[in-house]
Amino acid sequence: MQEPCCLERYPAMTVVLSNLVSLLIYGIGAYILFRISLILTVIYVLFILFLEFRLLGRHCVDCYYYGKTCAFGKGYLSSLLFPRGQPERFNRKKITWKDIVPDFLVFLLPVIAGILLLIQQFSWTVLILIIALVVLGFFGNALVRGKLACRFCKQREIGCPAEQVFDKTKNR
Repeated sequence: MQEPCCLERYPAMTVVLSNLVSLLIYGIGAYILFRISLILTVIYVLFILFLEFRLLGRHCVDCYYYGKTCAFGKGYLSSLLFPRGQPERFNRKKITWKDIVPDFLVFLLPVIAGILLLIQQFSWTVLILIIALVVLGFFGNALVRGKLACRFCKQREIGCPAEQVFDKTKNR
């Protein structure tokens, strides 16, 4: 089967759906943590903001989609906040699982907090939100990246360090 072609600019609906998954994870995570402590919620939101700005300022600036609409809209957003980086630097970046751990913590910490809440006092709401987080964190992200984002990504064709971590068929 022929690989799909790359998109120069992603459709608005792709950007909306891609960001909806992230925003749902962030919102559900914040709600679960709020059930424990407002301070934990503030720290969680600040952590998310740190990760997003780190992505925009260290990675998106070097991406092919800088100044363009990528699957997440961050190439365009990055161009509004940061000067253009060096596109050739993007391919040379090496990403390991250690680099990705902070991103996984965005949904794992609320899941752990939710489990602790369930142990303390069972709540159907918390249980459903934990299940939603797991589904969104694993399957939602996999669907977005596999079917909407990476599949049509020009940067993937040029060279993407994240693909080297996640694509088991690639030689390292």
